[in-house]
Amino acid sequence: MSKLSEMIARLCPNGVEYKKLGEIVDYEQPGKYIVRDSNYDNSYKTPVLTAGQTFVLGYTNETDNHYMASGEKPVIIFDDFTTAFQWVDFEFKVKSSAMKMLTSRSEEVASLRYIYYAMQCIHYKPVDHSRHWIEKFSKISIPLPPLEIQREVVEILDNFAQLTAELTAELTAELAKRKKQYEHYRDMLLNFNGGGRYDNISQNELCPSIEWKRLGEIVKVVTPSIKIKRLDYEVEGDTPIVSQEVELISGYCSIKDPKLTKNEYLCFGDHSEHIKYIDFAFVQGADGLKIMIADKAKVLPKYLYYAAQNFYVRHDNYERHFKYFVDLSIPLPPLAEQKRIVAILDRFDSLCNSLTEGLPAEIALRKKQYEYYRDKLLSFKEAS
Repeated sequence: MSKLSEMIARLCPNGVEYKKLGEIVDYEQPGKYIVRDSNYDNSYKTPVLTAGQTFVLGYTNETDNHYMASGEKPVIIFDDFTTAFQWVDFEFKVKSSAMKMLTSRSEEVASLRYIYYAMQCIHYKPVDHSRHWIEKFSKISIPLPPLEIQREVVEILDNFAQLTAELTAELTAELAKRKKQYEHYRDMLLNFNGGGRYDNISQNELCPSIEWKRLGEIVKVVTPSIKIKRLDYEVEGDTPIVSQEVELISGYCSIKDPKLTKNEYLCFGDHSEHIKYIDFAFVQGADGLKIMIADKAKVLPKYLYYAAQNFYVRHDNYERHFKYFVDLSIPLPPLAEQKRIVAILDRFDSLCNSLTEGLPAEIALRKKQYEYYRDKLLSFKEAS
């Protein structure tokens, strides 16, 4: 940092020029790089990319028209609708025509890697479902110090990002170990066919017989009256938005759905296959989320959630999966035993997954530290 401060004092003591992204970045429409075959398979070679949290959508066996990015010729992919973006240095194809491929107009003026970090500091939220690059996002200005300073910033942030990634990987590995322990005990508690505490089940005093039921027989699907489009998600609001993404809560809004009042719900991502337990009022985000309530005379909603997690086998392909989910059979011990199992698994779940304690909080802290120093490094005084 002292070296960077010295360089700034020497090369741009009176501030730096700010340039609009459109003045320093060229873009290419995806055109021929869009994948035609939507039947993805992890055994295929070429990744199909999006710019959002689901970075690699799947893999395709299409052999023509790959975008030939590489370590020497990287690119930033940019989603014209959501303004999400990702750094890519390998060959790929894209799913949507909304993707743009961004490159530096001149690496001797603006390093693409520097541009990528500067774009991370832009706080821009789309307010409508339109294309944003040409009319809006490309007109946002970023600081453009001399190339020597850009390279120093990139080196610092690359090193910081690598260190953060390594520390996060260690913490994630430890968290994965704890989750494995949790899954082991969950499997053992829910193993009613042998190998667990219910060996010789017919002789078990608590459960002389175990009934197995299809999920479709013990849940009722709720059809919401409201669906919120992604572009209308807010960072804060009165009502949480639940979608089929991995996060429990995807955003917030200020409206309420009279059909989704405070209750216990089981939610399933028709495409993503993520299973969620929700015990608060919410609004559905976009499409693809299946919302169910349990027949409480037969099954506790939280037990249903844990059992579904345990017995459902993911397909990990691009299709609708709810038909498989409702066809899943789970064991139904007496309600008192369900309650005991839930109490044990709740304690394990809190230890492994809570974002306010333990390893997940440490991982979140590492991310915040990185963002703080990145924003600080890229805060240049603008030249008069």
